[in-house]
Amino acid sequence: MEYRIPLFSLNYSEEEEAEVLRTIRSRWISTGPRNAEFEEKFSAMLGARYAVALANCTVALHLALRILGVGDGDEVIVPSMTFVATVNAIRYVNAVPVFCDIRGNEDPTLDPDAVGSLITARTRAIMVMHYAGFPCNMDKIMAIAASCGLAVIEDACHAPLSEYQGKRLGTIGDIGCFSFFSNKNISTGEGGMLVTDNPAYNEKARLLRSHGMTSLSYDRAMGHSTSYDVVALGFNYRMDDLRASLGIAQLNKLGPDLKRRSEVRQRYIRGLEGMEGLTVPFSGHAGYVSNYIFPVVLEQSTPVKREFVRSELRRMGIQTSVHYPAVHAFEIYRWSKAVLPHTEYFADNEITLPMHAALSDADVDYVCRCLRDAVPRSAAA
Repeated sequence: MEYRIPLFSLNYSEEEEAEVLRTIRSRWISTGPRNAEFEEKFSAMLGARYAVALANCTVALHLALRILGVGDGDEVIVPSMTFVATVNAIRYVNAVPVFCDIRGNEDPTLDPDAVGSLITARTRAIMVMHYAGFPCNMDKIMAIAASCGLAVIEDACHAPLSEYQGKRLGTIGDIGCFSFFSNKNISTGEGGMLVTDNPAYNEKARLLRSHGMTSLSYDRAMGHSTSYDVVALGFNYRMDDLRASLGIAQLNKLGPDLKRRSEVRQRYIRGLEGMEGLTVPFSGHAGYVSNYIFPVVLEQSTPVKREFVRSELRRMGIQTSVHYPAVHAFEIYRWSKAVLPHTEYFADNEITLPMHAALSDADVDYVCRCLRDAVPRSAAA
């Protein structure tokens, strides 16, 4: 189905074509100089000491856990209100996800006040996810981690350039992880980045992303090295230079893209102000954020009513989505028997509206009018 107003729009143009062509003409397309350039630009953008380009954000989360020494039987506190990859990465190292509730409909980030009761002698880390690009309460989370000797991993896949008290998200904890999936603020099709200020973590990430080898193919091809050793059980988690070149072009567009997204968000907030039966998460947030998605939550609702509203919006040509089903409710994680009332309500009643820089003011106004029409009628669903 072709929508009048799609959920997402890829902001590719001649810039991406030119960067890819430059890489192809260089005759080197696997991990090499474009990766290094992308890493340098990304780390500079965040104010981080190191950035390591990877195949995707999932492997960045996996490497973060490995680097921090999380392993068999260790517990990691994690939100259930996230994409399943956040939690799957914990299982990759045979650790145990301990699901934590969100703060509520107005702020669907990890509830730091609930974290303390979940900490045991087996807890090794807290993994936060900055939902929609809005920050968790990192002061409280970092204080808890420091008092209990825990590591903090930031899943910042929604949050390139988002800030928390003057710091970029992904640079506050021990390790930050970013996604460049096709619908993210920075799009390379597949791709991710691990960032850290710790030189040992950076060195370990670079070793493990390429089979535990002491040199890369590019180093040997350029004569910088003539042989290699394998000193750790690593993985093939590299990003190729073709995707890195797309990332370079996307970084150059990120500032204007986020500026327009902020304008779209403010127009949504004005258009939905005072609407009964609807909560707009983070509506009072004034900090600089990426606005990866625009979620709304139906009040006193049910999954049936939510699907009625989505169906009506679809009929009007508006594409929507859900971010996210609760991970602890998936069959693979039901063993946890977690009871998370805020997460469960949010998962059943959230609707993600279109959010991208190509939206016009008229598009946003149309979505708001359609939503104002559909929500009251959902009461009879």
